[in-house]
Amino acid sequence: MSDGSKGLRLYNTLTRTKEDFVPIDANNVRMYVCGPTVYDFAHIGNARPAIVFDVLFRLLRHLYGADHVTYVRNITDVDDKINARALRDFGDQIAGAEQLTLNEAIRKVTETTASQYQNDVKALGCLEPTHQPRATEFVLPGEGKKSDMVTLIQQLLDKGHAYAASGGSGREILFDTASMPDYGELSKRNLDEQQAGARVEVEAHKKNPADFVLWKESEHHEPGWVAHFKNIGDYGRIRGRPGWHIECSAMSEAYLGKEFDIHGGGLDLIFPHHENEIAQSRCAHGTETMARFWMHNGFLQVEGQKMSKSLGNFFTISELLETERFGGRKWPGEVLRLAMLMTHYREPIDFSVRKLEEAFSMWRSFAQIVREFASQPEVDVQFVAALSDDLSTSAAIARLHELRAGAADDVSMGRRLLGSLRLLGLFTQPFQLKVQVYTPLPISDVSIDELLRQNSTLAGDVDLFVVAETLARNHGDAATHLVRPLNRFGKSTTMFDYRILAKVSSIEEFEIKTEQRLAFIAQKNWAEADRIRGELLAQGIQLKDGKDPVTGERVTTWEVKR
Repeated sequence: MSDGSKGLRLYNTLTRTKEDFVPIDANNVRMYVCGPTVYDFAHIGNARPAIVFDVLFRLLRHLYGADHVTYVRNITDVDDKINARALRDFGDQIAGAEQLTLNEAIRKVTETTASQYQNDVKALGCLEPTHQPRATEFVLPGEGKKSDMVTLIQQLLDKGHAYAASGGSGREILFDTASMPDYGELSKRNLDEQQAGARVEVEAHKKNPADFVLWKESEHHEPGWVAHFKNIGDYGRIRGRPGWHIECSAMSEAYLGKEFDIHGGGLDLIFPHHENEIAQSRCAHGTETMARFWMHNGFLQVEGQKMSKSLGNFFTISELLETERFGGRKWPGEVLRLAMLMTHYREPIDFSVRKLEEAFSMWRSFAQIVREFASQPEVDVQFVAALSDDLSTSAAIARLHELRAGAADDVSMGRRLLGSLRLLGLFTQPFQLKVQVYTPLPISDVSIDELLRQNSTLAGDVDLFVVAETLARNHGDAATHLVRPLNRFGKSTTMFDYRILAKVSSIEEFEIKTEQRLAFIAQKNWAEADRIRGELLAQGIQLKDGKDPVTGERVTTWEVKR
């Protein structure tokens, strides 16, 4: 396959067909994905493109080599709301003695949200992209810059694809959509259909309703950058800010060139954002394409409804990771990731507690197997083939289940299971429980509660049976008082469940209470037995009575009520 083909097929929104992926340069496969606007914390909908295109990034690295793939995901920090907040918080410093530049003020107001986004996507198992440029760094020309927004706008003016006009909010530079004969090719819209309506702003100063802003003048009280344009008379110097779409044209050119392989984002970005990116870039550079493949992930809803703050079903990524607001518990990042990947990226996804519970159960079933094969992971050929069919994660996950089923009898299948899971961005960290981190005291003095307390900083859930095995292996009889209750619950319990048990007072007390209740039942003291059941239920533990199928003796099992 000397042409750079590796058997990868991707659905191209531009052509509405699935096509063989052949990169422009197999030694430098290039991908650009629209990243977050860091005005506020990222919500769970923002997690989907981060995860989807991270999987594609991992697959491209596997097929072409890690050093031969360049992935750019931008950070949008040029936004009217962000600008307004910068003016509110640092206006005196910006306008006064210029103690702060506008870019520096914006960096200050977005520092927390941008940092949280990085933490969120890392917890979701996403690799760091090759480059993560900020839009503010590409507004004005500067020494050493490969591209910037003002220079791109000037190129469009020089080639007759842009014009200056005065609107109700001041002077503007607009893109002339009529100057591009095939404008609308991505969204399959033509200019006759671009009438007043959703996402098309119609104003008298526009030549065509679909014409869009490249640069917009700021009012005296608004922050802005001073841009200089040539050959447009009174419009030569405009203190203002860029339109939404021009930033991605500038940043993609700077890192990937005038033409590159893949551009990705959410389905909602097809029009107008990606359509207008194509128009700007192709007309400025005189190229037939901007990106050869355009890929878009489907919409997300929560529990069957569109996510909305007014409906109370709006969840940030950090809320799902760090609070019990959704489903009454914290969710490990890998479980959130797996839940997203259970639905094909182009399909709509209903994000629900039930889906997360299903993903958690699946994740735990894999965890119980792959820890045995951590030394020599391999990637399964059939798994790669499934993933190479337009990221068919459902087929890929089905193959993972086949590998899991065969791992008990075939070591190579266990190794391929772990290697394939890692390609999907799961179980990427080595399996090791450093007991000394959890047990700084002499092992004989450590209580279950102390073990739980120190384990609480661990990311994600832990199979407690693994903890028991590690303690027994490293500490022998000295750890008996820890291993006994862990073995009792660990095979089917996670650290989350174990922490709930700890709320009773201690694991040992939980065991005592269940034994006391069985004694009361044997004495037919139903009132005391019901009292203990009620106390535990109030603390989140549901007891269930049954009989041992072999001995016929009464046994009590439990589950955590979330």
